[in-house]
Amino acid sequence: MKAAVVYKKGSLPKFVEFPNPIAANENEVLLSVKAVAITNLDKGIVSGEHYSSENENQNGTVIGSDAVGLLENGTKVYARGISGTIAEKALVEKNRMVVLPDGIDLSIAAAMPNAVAGSAMALRFRAEIQPGDTVLINGATGFTGQMAVQVAKYYGAKKIIVTGRNEKTLQSLLELGADEILYLKQDDERFVSQLKEIHQNTPIDIVLDYLWGHSAELILSALKGNGNFTHKTRYVSIGSMSGDTIQLSAQILRSVDLQLSGSGLGSWKKEEVKLLFSEILPEIFLLASQNKLKINVEKVNIADIEKMWNAEVPDGKRLVVMV
Repeated sequence: MKAAVVYKKGSLPKFVEFPNPIAANENEVLLSVKAVAITNLDKGIVSGEHYSSENENQNGTVIGSDAVGLLENGTKVYARGISGTIAEKALVEKNRMVVLPDGIDLSIAAAMPNAVAGSAMALRFRAEIQPGDTVLINGATGFTGQMAVQVAKYYGAKKIIVTGRNEKTLQSLLELGADEILYLKQDDERFVSQLKEIHQNTPIDIVLDYLWGHSAELILSALKGNGNFTHKTRYVSIGSMSGDTIQLSAQILRSVDLQLSGSGLGSWKKEEVKLLFSEILPEIFLLASQNKLKINVEKVNIADIEKMWNAEVPDGKRLVVMV
């Protein structure tokens, strides 16, 4: 089969001939791959920078962690890969598979799951979102951030505040369900002042943070209390596009009713992952098939994987490899 293969961490994937994967037990099935999204997770694994990266394989490793494709009986599914998925064939797990609804575009179906996991899992299981909550999404101009706006709205958020650096993309989020925008490129003091005013008028229940770094420090400083009773805020770290570490004052933790947690691989319970495949993904796929979500993709052919791996993708778009 043809596949996208890396032979050394940090190197570009090559489009080469590679042996077909072979099922080892009854829970493994062969998928004819049709579309695979390239996510920050995949890039982090290939570069060796993500905490889930495996050791190098001198014989090469097929890249990609999930896929949309066809089972032997022709059923269209989304599935997590056991073998790498950016290939003509991939091994997938029976219990981590979702049958796709009629009418959904396969490239859109491939683009969604990582972003759904990066938003819905945090909202439901870490933030425990309730109808009427006010949600702040830090770093909402990326693909997952845009999905988070739409998922938060679907889950009943009363007000959604979004931050980002691209002013044009920020404005477009108002059409997706955001209610207020905060520009990250403005002066720090002005940003904190604006956020404090928002928090005073409509207390923030949930923060979904895709950036971490300096912007997280600003948000946490805006939440800092002054010795009076404070509103509880559930702060969930999902990504670290602006830096992996922050300085966090102990005074902030003591002065505000703050729940600080993370959402990502390794932090979810088995029961939560089961619900991702049995409830959350089927529900969100159905919304997409009914054109109730806005999903932007940029499609590339698997043969161009090396050329396109580090290509600049416009804000809010997901690069999808078509096989």
